[in-house]
Amino acid sequence: MEAIKTTVLVIDDDAAVRQSVAKVLEGAGYAVAVAADGEEAVVRFAPKRVDLVLLDLNLPRRSGWDVFEHLTTRYPLVPVIIMTGMSDQYRTALAAGAGAFMEKPIDVPALLKTMRELLAEPQEARLRRLCGYQQDTKHLRPPEAGAAGHMPLPPIIPPERARSDGLLRWSGG
Repeated sequence: MEAIKTTVLVIDDDAAVRQSVAKVLEGAGYAVAVAADGEEAVVRFAPKRVDLVLLDLNLPRRSGWDVFEHLTTRYPLVPVIIMTGMSDQYRTALAAGAGAFMEKPIDVPALLKTMRELLAEPQEARLRRLCGYQQDTKHLRPPEAGAAGHMPLPPIIPPERARSDGLLRWSGG
């Protein structure tokens, strides 16, 4: 008898992101369902068949926050990881009780680890987070954001504008 796979619903309007995430998750042993917009996500969501949701915020037809509210109001035990390229959304995700907030581009090892942790956490912890009794939404930054102490790379300067002393040469106008 084949073991039942954990099913993840990936909601993102970018086809390349949906396909990439689905491929990674399938490779990690998950079953994957996808939705391209907020309305499709609400229609496709089946509480007995979806174990975790990966939710983009910038969606057509129904915003990611509307989808989050719909799903968590009706199905509060299903963990939701918000993954977005929108800035300044972590505090809202924390206040809303999201399981995790991930900034794009996606750090795949961190995503898989966070998914395992959220799927293993007690249901009571999810409810406490959604009700505002615990604020432990994980904030996962993109890999190039760098770790503490890591300095960002300097900008690339075209050779025609570079000087030997490292300063830029004014090119007139």
